[in-house]
Amino acid sequence: MGAIQVTQEQHISVVTIDDAERYNAMSLSMWIDLKQAFDTIEGDAQVRAVILRGAGEKAFVSGANISEFETQRNSEASVAHYNQSVAQAQEAITRCKVPVIAAISGICYGGGLGLALSCDLRYASPASKFRMPAARLGLGYGYKGMKSIVQNLGPTAAAEAFYTAKVYGALEAAHMGIVNAVHDNVFEHCAEIALQISQNAPLTVQAAKQAMLCIADGDTSQISRIDQAVDTCFKSSDYAEGRKAFAEKRLPKFTGH
Repeated sequence: MGAIQVTQEQHISVVTIDDAERYNAMSLSMWIDLKQAFDTIEGDAQVRAVILRGAGEKAFVSGANISEFETQRNSEASVAHYNQSVAQAQEAITRCKVPVIAAISGICYGGGLGLALSCDLRYASPASKFRMPAARLGLGYGYKGMKSIVQNLGPTAAAEAFYTAKVYGALEAAHMGIVNAVHDNVFEHCAEIALQISQNAPLTVQAAKQAMLCIADGDTSQISRIDQAVDTCFKSSDYAEGRKAFAEKRLPKFTGH
């Protein structure tokens, strides 16, 4: 049975979607557990970056576990519950206070692509493959799911990906904006990116993420909250440490205070 595994080293959490035998296909319980994992990370002041990956190298996430559809998506109520669980997991990743990095190796289809697009940064191995197969399965996509695809790929690329259900290779995915870049050792690269983030001022990174989310949503009601977060940065001991470290030409030691 699939599971969500969470490990932590210093200020970096690694969340692993673990059902390698089924190419890390997501069951309903895994969607629920994934949200809970990110809820826990949200409350952990020590975490400064998260890596999201699939178990093994053959798949990030191959999509939903279709074998469950007859029991978990067979009525209006069960479909609504399932879709809500998926949306809540993706929203928890998008709204996570710290940057989330998708380390993609192998298959990234359907729900896996939706998960990847919920992350702040995405990197892929050369053998990775991407696909939005909803039109081959007769599945409907709601506003939020489609919004994420359009925001990341742009309207014309999103239209092609969704209407044709074609498979894209890693380099084509990078060109389209599905991933930031392609790396031979994607897990090592993502660990390096996470380390770089974790060494920067946490309050600054978190304030920047808040601002970027509000810009993406067009939510001007949150401007005062963002201004407050920026003001907190300037009043923090980390701001003093950053200036001091710059003057002394050394790596700063930030505490998040």
